[in-house]
Amino acid sequence: MFSLIILAMALSLDSFGVGLTYGMRKIKIPWLSLAFIGLCSGLSILIAMSVGATIAQVISVSVAETIGALILIIIGAWALIETYRPRKEPVQRLQKQDIDFTIKMFGYVIHILRDPAKADMDSSGTVTGREALLLGLALSLDAFGAGIAAALMGFSPIGLALMVAFLSALFVSLGMVGGYRLAHVKWVKRLSFLPGLLLILIGLLKL
Repeated sequence: MFSLIILAMALSLDSFGVGLTYGMRKIKIPWLSLAFIGLCSGLSILIAMSVGATIAQVISVSVAETIGALILIIIGAWALIETYRPRKEPVQRLQKQDIDFTIKMFGYVIHILRDPAKADMDSSGTVTGREALLLGLALSLDAFGAGIAAALMGFSPIGLALMVAFLSALFVSLGMVGGYRLAHVKWVKRLSFLPGLLLILIGLLKL
């Protein structure tokens, strides 16, 4: 149970970082949008763990757990690399009218993964409707691989999905509050390494 809670927190900490970003930039996310973001995150974990459970049926339990742990370590290491890698602005920024919810929508989701503030497409200062969908998809894609790994390690799909759904919405909300109050505190921005570090630690403990 303790490992389940820690894993759910690790998968949801990115949401806290998103909330901090919005809080610092005074962007608001209504409660309905928060619930939608949590739902997207929970469903993504459930789907990912279903894929992982299917894979686990064709390999032994010990091998599945080892593979799952290694995947978590790799994802955590990649997250740490992304945290400290210099980011380049795209040459041409996507505009709201360019998005047609097919290939361009996926491209915009990837942009949001790099810069969460881009979810506020109309620069209204509030993330609602389609913008909440894009943000939810971005956060969901970010944790999909870890969901497969969690299933291989034998975690409960329903339990983890519910916990991630709740914590994702909660952490975005707490992050926004923290962002409003700590916008000028430089060390807060340096905590973005925590999700990757936690995933690595969980993977090492499961080896």
